[in-house]
This record gives sequence, structure tokens and C-alpha cells, in this order.
Amino acid sequence: MFCLFIGGVAILAPWLAPQDPLAVDLTSRLVAPCMKFPLGSDQLGRCILSRVIWGLRLSLGGAVASSVLAVAAGAVLGIGAALAKGWIEIIFRAVIDMGLAMPGLILAIVFAGLAGGTMQGLILGLAAANWPWWARLIRGLALSAVQKEFVLAGRVAGLKPSRIVFAYILPQFKNPVFAGASLKTGRMILAFAGLSYLGLGPPPPAPELGRMLQEAGIYMVQAPWLAFAPGLSITLVVAALSFVGKTFQREVHDV
Repeated sequence: MFCLFIGGVAILAPWLAPQDPLAVDLTSRLVAPCMKFPLGSDQLGRCILSRVIWGLRLSLGGAVASSVLAVAAGAVLGIGAALAKGWIEIIFRAVIDMGLAMPGLILAIVFAGLAGGTMQGLILGLAAANWPWWARLIRGLALSAVQKEFVLAGRVAGLKPSRIVFAYILPQFKNPVFAGASLKTGRMILAFAGLSYLGLGPPPPAPELGRMLQEAGIYMVQAPWLAFAPGLSITLVVAALSFVGKTFQREVHDV
């Protein structure tokens, strides 16, 4: 339920934010939480609440986009490695092994850096860092799925490989993939915020949570509320996604 609430806040950010998150008002710099600024204002007089709401939209949207790309790439290579035979299987497995051998964080930093610190570069970097994990997981699931009797029956009946994959194999992945996606998306939000903190995310004045934490470091003593709101938002989102992932994991174990 809390995840749905967070998703709703992110989607409805243009209507929920009380003020323009980019509007500068130097007469209201570093104002403590009050009626006008429920979570205070930053060093440029911008509303922290509005920036956090838009920051959730950016961070959650970027993490979900990265997860979708990583799952899609991992599914293609993982299922291909499980179903292919001969030298094609060897190629698929070699690509997965090469991906697993590369340090994911460094790969994400390289992609984000080459893209010049943009939202698209960060999304591609996190997807590139995570698809090998998905490929290995889905390959293992596919190898187990193809041994089921109804899948073997479909192959004996002469069904097309595409129909076997979409009608018989992929439905068996639902709970494991949802569990993994929830946990990995939470970690991607942390990575998204961390790389933005280093300056590799959306450039200023974009209200990204990691960059907000980086900007708040200078004013920690004078205005601690600058770091409190974005830090708490990241913590709650990651905790909620982890809880959802654990729930799906329990359902997988109960089957």
C-alpha cells in the first residue's frame, strides 16, 4: 500500500507540489519549516517539500526505467542461454559471463560520465550494471521451467518456440521476477541517488534527491532540514520496496 502511495505521489507530482520546485526566492533562503514551507526552504529559497515530491518522481522513474531495461536484456539473454543449443548457447553464456565479470558500479559510472551527467546516461548506466544479474537469474529459472511436464508436452506437440516461451515459460517467472525487481529497484534508487550525489545524475537545478543531499552538506549545522527530507524519503522508499520484495520471496518459497 505504501509503495502505491509513493508511486501515486511521483505520478501526481505536478499537481501535489505546493510550489514550483525550481522557483528561486532569495528573500526566503534557509527558512525553517513553517506554513509556507512545510519542510523548510533551501539556500536559494526553493520549497523543500516541492523538490522532494519532484525528486521522488525523478529517482523512482529513473530506477524503474533502469530495472525495466535490465530485466528485458537479462530475459533475452537468459532465456536464450537456457533454450539455445550448440555454439549459440556458448555465445549467450559467454556474454553473460563477461557481463558478470565487469564491476557494475564502475560500469554505471562510465556510462553516466560518457553521457555527460544526464538522466538518460544514468538510466543506461544502471541498466548496464544490472542486466547480468538478471540474465543469470532468468537463465536458472528457464532451465528449471523447461523441465516441467507441460512444457515438454508443448515441445513434443510441435508448438512454436515463441509460444512455448510466452505461454508456458514466462508465466512461471512472475513471483521470482517481481521479488527481484522490488529488491533491485530499491538498490537502484540508492545507486541513482549516490551517483547524483557525485554529480553524475541530472544536472542542476533538477530536484534529484541525491543532489539535494549533496547540496545540503554545506548547511548541515545551519539548516539540518535540508538533508532530513530527501534522506528520509530515500530510506522510506527503499524500505517499502524491500518489504514488497520479501513478500514475493515468501510466496515463492510457499509454492
